[in-house]
Formats: sequence, structure tokens, C-alpha cells
Amino acid sequence: MSSIGIGLIGTGYMGKCHALAWNAVGPTFGDGPQVRLVHLAEVDQQLARDKARAFGFEKATGNWRDLIADPEVDVISIAAPNAFHPEMAIEALHAGKHIWCEKPMAPKFKDALKMREAARSAGRTAVLGYNYIQNPMIREIANLLDEGAIGEVNHIRIEMDEDFMADPDQFFYWKSEASSGYGALDDFAVHPLSLIRVLFGRLASVTTDMAKPYAERPLKTGGKRAVETHDIASVLFRMESGASGVLMANRAAWGRKGRIAIQIFGSAGSIAYDQERMNEVELYRANGPAREAGYTRILAGPAHPPYDSFIPAPGHGLGFNDLKVIECHHLIAAIEGRDAHVIDFEKGVEIERAVHAMAAAHERRGWVDIDYD
Repeated sequence: MSSIGIGLIGTGYMGKCHALAWNAVGPTFGDGPQVRLVHLAEVDQQLARDKARAFGFEKATGNWRDLIADPEVDVISIAAPNAFHPEMAIEALHAGKHIWCEKPMAPKFKDALKMREAARSAGRTAVLGYNYIQNPMIREIANLLDEGAIGEVNHIRIEMDEDFMADPDQFFYWKSEASSGYGALDDFAVHPLSLIRVLFGRLASVTTDMAKPYAERPLKTGGKRAVETHDIASVLFRMESGASGVLMANRAAWGRKGRIAIQIFGSAGSIAYDQERMNEVELYRANGPAREAGYTRILAGPAHPPYDSFIPAPGHGLGFNDLKVIECHHLIAAIEGRDAHVIDFEKGVEIERAVHAMAAAHERRGWVDIDYD
């Protein structure tokens, strides 16, 4: 494959991240096909034209179905709101396109299953936007676990906190609508779940509590509307390995900007990581001299691929958008049939199963076993 034609649906926060990644993947890695930014879709023609010009796309449309029908488009980035993912992904797969779809798969589990079936039937690559798994420091954690650096893992704590919904006076928008999903659990906690999946495997059972810090939010047109989703979720879980764990997600946490804090406790030590300091990992080995007991900081550098594809010197640090570039590189590898470190629709459905089991546990006020059959 000498070249690959790209379509982009949606140009908000994540749409721009996708556009930046498609522009950067070739210069960063220097391999793979030539990337052509072919077609961009937005909610109206003028916005589409403006964004196409800014992002470097050749064509623009106010109708996303026109983009899907474009024979020059091979891969479609879907960065539209969650509720639109199933329809867009399924139609694109039926049209023979490869898919790079932002998480979560769909607000309803039955739609996630339809998306997976469409990918299976089409025989096309379908990848989800779980970019945090691409961090070289997360890969380093995986290497440390594989090497037995902290022995057998027996407990996992993971938290995701941001404050983009912390202000009670923030206007009501689609993330507070029931049609978008459960709230923090599927819009948000799926990122920690992707890390749990690649580092430790699958969850076996869960119990959950969800909360609404604000029962209603103001409308731009005046008055207020009841909040239909939960901005806070707390989960106890058991892994199939037997390890216990805690997952906490809060998108109304004042002061937290991009926190995914992981603590991993094993029989011979522990590992600590925080996404707000994404170029560092802390390792504690229990078998060292007592006078040297303490965490060792591991700083990202060229020894942690693919950091070296971006920067030749240690300590300079990667950023959020660099993770999308890495993810884009792995997507291309998957399309070409090479080994790729991605969450595809198969693994994505496993994460969706866990999310819906957590929601069911909240409703039942008890433990729920996760059935992966």
C-alpha cells in the first residue's frame, strides 16, 4: 500500500487530535504509506470548509454520508459525539472502509455488538481511540510486570479525575444527556479500563456506586434541566487472575486536569504512575537494602520506544497529542496486517461488557459477574 486516503468526521477536541496525528505520523516514523487527507465532514458545509482548510483536507462536506461514499477514502476517523458512533461506524464498515473510532464504542451495548459484527463481516480494521495505552511509560510498566519486577500482582488502584464538569454553573450539554451513556463510567472510566485490559487482562466481577454531584444544570436559553448522567463512579473489582482492585472516576473533580493515577501492588514491590506526570514511572523493589528503601523514578527517554521516534534526548517529554500519533501508527500497522498495539472492536466489546456490568451492579446494589460469552 503506497498511499492511504483519510476521511475525518467531526472536528472538535478529538477530531483535531486525529487531524494532527494524520499530519504527523509520516514525518515522525518515516515508514508506512503516504497519508492523503482526502475528505472532512462537519455539521454544515461552511464549518466543514473552514476546518478542511485549517487541517489540510482536500474536500469538505456537511453530510458525513458523502464522505463514507467517497471512493478515495480508505480510512475514516470518527470523532463525533458518542451517540453517533454506531451508525457512522457500521455504515463505513459496510462501505469497505477501515475505522478509527473514538471511545466509547456506543452508549448501548447492543449497538457495540452490532459494530463488532460489522467489523467481522467487513473484514476491515476497526480500532478505538484508547490513546493512553500508547504511552511509552505504560509500555514500560507492562515490561516491568512481565519481568516480575514487583512479583505477583495482588491489588490494583486506578483513578481518573478531571474538572471539566466541576462547575455547577456550567451549561447543560450532551454529556449530561442519557443518550450519551451513563456518564463518567463509559465516557470517562473506559480509559482506565483500557489500561487494566492491556496490563492485567480481564475483570471477573464488579460492584459499583455512581453519583450526581449536581442534580440539574442551567440552560443557555434560561431555566434548568435535570442531569441524566452520573459524573462520579466508584468501582470495586476482581480480576480473572484473582487480584483485587479499585477504580474511581470523577469528571467534576476541581483541581484535577488530566489525572489517571495507577498504583500496582505486588508480592515483591509496587509501581506508581500519574498521567499528569506522564513521562515518569515510580518503581519500588522490596528486596533492596533497607537503607535504600524507597521509590526509584524512571524518566522517559529513547530507551522507551517509540519515544526515540519523537526526541533523541531523554527527559524532554512527550505529550497527549504524541500518543495519538503513536496510536495512528499502530492503526496503520493493523491495516497492513502487522503486529499492532491497539484496542480493536473485539477488545472494545470486552470493555463495554465491563462498563454495562458496572452499571448493572449500581442498579442492583451488589456484585455482578462479567459474562464474556
